[in-house]
Amino acid sequence: MKARSDELQIFVSVIECGSISAAAEQAGLTPSAVSRTLSRLEAKLETTLINRTTRRMDLTEEGKFFFERAKLILEQMDELEERLISHQRTPSGRLRINAASPFMLHAIVPYLPEFRALYPEIQLELNSNDLIIDLLEQSTDIAIRIGTLADSTLHARSLGCSPLNILASPDYIARHGAPISVADLANHTLIGFTQNDGLNQWPLRYAQGDRWPIQPAISASSGETVRHLALQGQGIACLSHFMTVEDINAGRLQVVLGEFNSGYRQPINAVYYRNSQLALRIQCFLDFIQDKLARYAICDFRG
Repeated sequence: MKARSDELQIFVSVIECGSISAAAEQAGLTPSAVSRTLSRLEAKLETTLINRTTRRMDLTEEGKFFFERAKLILEQMDELEERLISHQRTPSGRLRINAASPFMLHAIVPYLPEFRALYPEIQLELNSNDLIIDLLEQSTDIAIRIGTLADSTLHARSLGCSPLNILASPDYIARHGAPISVADLANHTLIGFTQNDGLNQWPLRYAQGDRWPIQPAISASSGETVRHLALQGQGIACLSHFMTVEDINAGRLQVVLGEFNSGYRQPINAVYYRNSQLALRIQCFLDFIQDKLARYAICDFRG
């Protein structure tokens, strides 16, 4: 006999709740019913999943393996059900989105008229923060994060990636010339970041690797501030393509050292806590913005 989804759900619930009694209360069952379900599941799988005593429970190696995959299966089933339901009802309600100022201004705000036309019953609440936030503390449904994720307690969805370009204004280049080699950056004014030291590792190939560490003459905490400094001709900056593509196309900023660019792309992820009441609104927004972000995945580093 094969394991059923309700048996998987009870098994996962017991592990997440920490006890049979807590899982039984959550499911509206008796502890003996939950215990019988676990025993029936182990009998079907012909293996022990949990070593149970009167005082504690411990997952066996087989139990750890089964737990991770059972969780994934249940999440996939939930997502499938939500997608089917979404075809039968209109998304509505408040959707609270948090993103760093540059991403909000350049990759979300320009597309809001189209999104509002598609989903007029969703009320959007947009908040900008250049630092990582606590989603629950800030009452946020979706946070857009640029770069590698470190928090594994959240659900994450990749929205794509954005190249990084080394940029300077035509005015700066006219006054100081363009760098002709990576080492030549030592003779130029560099604009960097104060908050994340990794942002001061530019994606440039040289003899020792493909991440060139800079010593900025001017630093800022916000990418939008760095962008404006570069537009004013204050120095050379390294910025994401999604926030500078219009500047490049209009000639306000020029790519330099394109032939040395390592091709690194910043991951763009949406992170959120799973909530079935918000899932439809979240799904609609993520599908929409992921399609828009596809345009930023490709650019010509040679300028």
